[in-house]
This record gives sequence, C-alpha cells and structure tokens, in this order.
Amino acid sequence: MSDVSNSQLPECVDVLIIGAGAAGLMCAATAGQRGRSVLVLDHANKVGKKILMSGGGRCNFTNLYTSAENFYSRNPHFCKSALARYSQWDFIALVEKHGVPYHEKTLGQLFCDNKSKDILDLLLAECRAAKAQIRTRCAISTIESGQGGYRVETSLGTVRCESLVVATGGLSIPTMGATGFGYEIARQFGLNIIPTRAALVPFTQHKRQLERQDSLPGSALAVMASCGEGSFHEQMLFTHRGLSGPAVLQISSHWREGEKVTFDLAPDRDLADWLQQRRRESPEAYLHSVLAELWTKKLVQFFLQRQHIDSRPLKQFSEVELQELGVKLQTWTLVPAGTEGYRTAEVTLGGVDTDQISSRTMECKTQPGLYFVGEVLDVTGWLGGFNFQWAWASGHAAGEAA
Repeated sequence: MSDVSNSQLPECVDVLIIGAGAAGLMCAATAGQRGRSVLVLDHANKVGKKILMSGGGRCNFTNLYTSAENFYSRNPHFCKSALARYSQWDFIALVEKHGVPYHEKTLGQLFCDNKSKDILDLLLAECRAAKAQIRTRCAISTIESGQGGYRVETSLGTVRCESLVVATGGLSIPTMGATGFGYEIARQFGLNIIPTRAALVPFTQHKRQLERQDSLPGSALAVMASCGEGSFHEQMLFTHRGLSGPAVLQISSHWREGEKVTFDLAPDRDLADWLQQRRRESPEAYLHSVLAELWTKKLVQFFLQRQHIDSRPLKQFSEVELQELGVKLQTWTLVPAGTEGYRTAEVTLGGVDTDQISSRTMECKTQPGLYFVGEVLDVTGWLGGFNFQWAWASGHAAGEAA
C-alpha cells in the first residue's frame, strides 16, 4: 500500500524519488509496476499541491494536440522521444480507466469535470497498486554517490538507493513549496543549468499606464499577442497590476525585459476595411457605438482616448481618415514594466541542461543512476495542459528505466 506519512524510512530501496508532484508520482507508479521497490520523498506537508491548484481547481491535465512544437528548450528535439512513448492518449486512457469524468474546454485543453483531486487520487491509486511508498515533511540534507548507488541523509533518517530520481519542479509559486533544490543537486554532480526565468506569467505595467487604465481591471478581449518569434491568438485580461489572460501568459515565455509586445486588438478582421464597410452600411452611426460591437464600452473609451480620437458619425470621416483610424486602433504596442515573477508564474523556463540527459530514459549521461524529470529540466510547455503532459511523459520514461 502507498504510505503517505512521516514515519521511519526503509533502509534501502531500488528507486528513490525526490518530489511528490506530477512527474514524481508518475515515475513512482511506473517503476513500482516493474517490481522495483520505490520511495518518494517530499519536503512539503502534502503531495501534489500544484496539481490541486491547477486549472482553477479542475486540473488541465493534458492537451489533445500535444507535440514537440508546444515546448521551449535549448534542444527542441529532446522532448520528442518521451512524448512519443507516453502520449496524451496514454494518459487519457489512464483517466478513463479510473472513471474520472473530463471535458475539452478550448484548443484541445482537457479538464476534470469535478476537481483536480481526481487526478491526484488517480496517481496515488496507481502508486498504491505498485506498492510505492510516499513520505512527506521530509527534508534532505546530503546526497552522496558511491558503489551501487546513492546514500541520502534526510530528517527522517538515512536511505540508500540504486536509482535516484530528481522530480523537484522549478521555482514557480514558492508558496506551494517550490525551491531550487533540484538545480543544487544537478550542480553537485557537475551538470550545467540553463538560466531560469518565470514563464506563463502576467505582465506588470508602469504606474502612469495603470492610472490611464484604472477603469479596466476585469475587462477582457480576444487579441493576437506577438513578441519575437511568438504569436498567440487568445484572451487578454486587464488587472490592477497590468495584463494577464491566456494570450499574455503565453507570450510572456517569449518576452525579455525592455522588449516590446504587440497586441492586435481585432485579430479576426482588418479594422480599417471593417470600418469602411460599416460606414457604407450605417453612415449615421457614431464611431464609439460601432466599435462597441467589438469591445466593451470601457475598452472603446480607453482605445479612443489612447489615440486621441473623438467619436462622431462615420459619415464625417473621410475614407483616408477612417483607413488611418482603423490602423491606429488595430494595434497596441507597449513595453511591460516587468512580470509578476515566480510568485504567480505557472512554470519556470530553463533548468537542467538536456544535453547532459538521455532523452529516452531521463538518466544523466555522466552520472549513472541519477535521473531528472518534469519541470526541473530545460523543457517548458505552452499554457494548456502541455506541462502536465511533459510531467507524465518524462516521469514514465524514467520509471521504465530507473
């Protein structure tokens, strides 16, 4: 039986996993099913905290359209092997095996009908069936490698293992227990760390800009957000600190400090052409009332004021004026003050350099028996269930080998 407790540790196990999150629990269940004795350790008081809070409490557990193109990494090919061998369809089959009801929301994103706890319960049931043990409130002080494996000193005692799996996650949401411990372990064994930064994170704006849009928090609209090589057609949300919503979270992974972000505010149309058409159809209609067909009244007022445009009947604008006005209103370019950082970031970009890791087994090439899975690696998914799918795939790959 799976034992989530802080009781004494076994003296020796085949596989020791540090981190009881998505990747760690998947690895534990997979290794245990092979007949390996498995122990999972976590410093937090509960397992799977990020699983429970994800997707607004309903856990966006995978995406129907998962492919290697949905991930960022210095080595874009690294994730292909694991994702191919444990795909979204494999995890969906596991969800269905446990009778967890789910639905597709948008863009292939799959959510639980009920609560995220359904996914955590599923993983714990798999660990139970595989006789994997779990201990919480367990701090690790030292890790030593030697003949036949590793010796790990913890607050609950010393344990030896043949295979050591690091599933500690990244730096995102420290209130959920996130730390840089996995990177410390990697450095201890001579591995390179790709510089980390917050990703899938809201933008903050300068005080003056926030004052201009003080009536907008809570307002949302569909945009095409672009920065560098990235473009995402999703919703943008105004907040008291700046900008959020799926479009902003997605493009934040491409943004660097000081760079411009461009928002197409009417991504499904050419605004200049559309205004010309509306002028022919309703010449007496005022500009602000026509734009209210696209945006809320608050947004219309903000966008017009931003460009110093007065509203008047469309017939009072010449074709050239309306053309220029449409171009001005279509695009909003700004330089964010920054991001909200790891405090609210959903994931961490960067991490353990994948050049030093086997893409098939997740084992360190220079340190036999040491594995890294999930977010601690330099593999980061888009918003929409892709990071969970990477956790399942990489955890499964290591579980089959460790």
